[in-house]
Amino acid sequence: MVRVTNAVASRRRTKKILKQCKGFYGDRKNHLKLSKDALMTALANNYRHRKERKRDYRRLWTTRIGVAAKINGISYSRFINGLSRIGCSINRKILSDLAVRDPGAFRAIADTAKQGLVA
Repeated sequence: MVRVTNAVASRRRTKKILKQCKGFYGDRKNHLKLSKDALMTALANNYRHRKERKRDYRRLWTTRIGVAAKINGISYSRFINGLSRIGCSINRKILSDLAVRDPGAFRAIADTAKQGLVA
């Protein structure tokens, strides 16, 4: 009997892995065993870093809002509390963008937040 090796499928699997490892450094791009390990690590890091990027941006937005709020004479926590009391639903991303690009509009929102704390 003829020995069956399933060469077509195994070569396809190998090429798929090596194609994904294109651009890796050294033997990690052209040796199957090292490529598999490198690929699994890369994909795991990719997944984790997509989640971390969201945290990093939220932290950046919070910092920007805090600095702009301090310039307008109110702390970050009191600013957010004042906005929530008046029912303002502007998210942190938009507030951060306003703080950087349009300080006048942010000043108006900060004044509104101060009024929300008093009432």
